[in-house]
Amino acid sequence: MISVRDLKLAYGKRVLFEEVNLNFTKGNCYGVIGANGAGKSTFLKILSGEIEPNKGTVEITPGERMAVLKQNQFGFDEVTVLDTVLMGHTRMWAIAKEREALYAKEDFTEEDGIQAGHLEHDYGEMGGYTAESDAATLLSELGVKESFHQSLMKEIPSNLKVRVLLAQALFGNPDILLLDEPTNGLDIETISWLENFLADYENIVLVVSHDRHFLMLSAHMWPMWTGRK
Repeated sequence: MISVRDLKLAYGKRVLFEEVNLNFTKGNCYGVIGANGAGKSTFLKILSGEIEPNKGTVEITPGERMAVLKQNQFGFDEVTVLDTVLMGHTRMWAIAKEREALYAKEDFTEEDGIQAGHLEHDYGEMGGYTAESDAATLLSELGVKESFHQSLMKEIPSNLKVRVLLAQALFGNPDILLLDEPTNGLDIETISWLENFLADYENIVLVVSHDRHFLMLSAHMWPMWTGRK
């Protein structure tokens, strides 16, 4: 759950919002709507911790993982498409890198073996052993062909980069999913896939979108704050 209490954000004399008190609960998809400049994307950035509010708090249930749709298409230029998706599960990715470094040691000790056992347990619990195939399946469902999966992000068309970043956010079934304009650059078939994905999603989703048709199928909405299910 995400709890927002007495939230306020203002730039000088311009108040975007104030006295915001909301609970976002599991099993609901919330559509954040409003006019340009109303603070929709800014609100998501506050929830993700990217922006600090002037007042108020955001509390997330301990242990829940949040994923955010990244907007910078050039942020992963030197990373392969598949690894970009895997990096969406930050803890799993960190454990994978730690495992690699540990097993690469020439002087592997008994203590290293114990640590490796802990890492293997955590990695398995997170679905690490099927992570690559799961990520590949997700990419294919979003229209990114297998022939691109080992390409660097800088080598693929910009319209595919959008899909890869969307796959990154969706990967690993995050407890909280923040999507800012997720349909930008997607074709009708992929938008339909995303609508169905979100309609069946069992965790918390917050979506900013100007696509009313998409919002009506994936989330209930009302001005600025909204919920579904």
